[in-house]
Amino acid sequence: MSDWFARRTFATADLDLQALIERKRAAGLTVSLVLPARNEAGTVEGVVASGMALAGQLVDEVVVLDGNSTDGTAELAAAAGATIHQDAEILTQFGAPFGKGDALWRSLTVTSGDIVAFVDTDIRNPDPRFVWGIVAPLLLDDEIGFVKGFYDRPIEIGGVLQPSGGGRVTELMARPLINLFWPALAGMVQPLSGEYAGRRGLLERIPFFTGYGVEIGLLIDVLADSGADAIAQVDVGERVHRNQDLASLSRMSFAIAHVALQRLAASGRVSFDDTLDDRYVQFLRDDHGVMTLQSGTVADVERPPLRELSS
Repeated sequence: MSDWFARRTFATADLDLQALIERKRAAGLTVSLVLPARNEAGTVEGVVASGMALAGQLVDEVVVLDGNSTDGTAELAAAAGATIHQDAEILTQFGAPFGKGDALWRSLTVTSGDIVAFVDTDIRNPDPRFVWGIVAPLLLDDEIGFVKGFYDRPIEIGGVLQPSGGGRVTELMARPLINLFWPALAGMVQPLSGEYAGRRGLLERIPFFTGYGVEIGLLIDVLADSGADAIAQVDVGERVHRNQDLASLSRMSFAIAHVALQRLAASGRVSFDDTLDDRYVQFLRDDHGVMTLQSGTVADVERPPLRELSS
């Protein structure tokens, strides 16, 4: 794993943007930037602007997949220069989208780039390096097919931004699962990061989970499809975003565990007497201080590889 880390870890501080632009042009490649968004009016303009700063150079199209936002997200993104698509209007035969992963999967049908980069839209300190950083290894090494970004993750506590402490689901759920069952991925600094890029051919031949499990599902499936050497990671500095509350992180962890167990079962490494339950129980105090039981469905639907739809 240390050998993989040394060979497949990059940093934007060591890369030259102009050289990457020239390499992209020489190779005749195109790049699509996909920005999934739902009610991100406070941050979407800056994220779009960071992508548009590379338009006509490293990026050929900037596309926002809007999830029926009600706060003007789509209008703000369009004004900043992005092409807007409503995720519910794409691949309608599959019904209403179930989450971010569903939007990413559907985005492959409305983009055309040889390389597709995904960047979250809740970033409070957007920078073009979040985009060109994750594209860089794909331009530098033809054997690399999938790239994840990583970064320092401050966390806001009591209105004060602390220098570290973000990525709680990664440290408490994803990293232990990966170390136990997919040690070839143990060198990934941030396996759940929302900034990643891949070659279209690879992305179209693997499935996407529709919700919180999309990132760990993609990593596991890319590993199975192409091996660890097809995966790389890039240090893009520091990312500041909206931190979720503990109850939300708990549901996210459940979804990630759900996807991981599905993959273990599908590969024959574990077996279950019954299907995995997608009901999740939590306990929260109401406005009167009374402890209440809350139960809901937390499950990712697995979307088929897009290549299968056209075969």
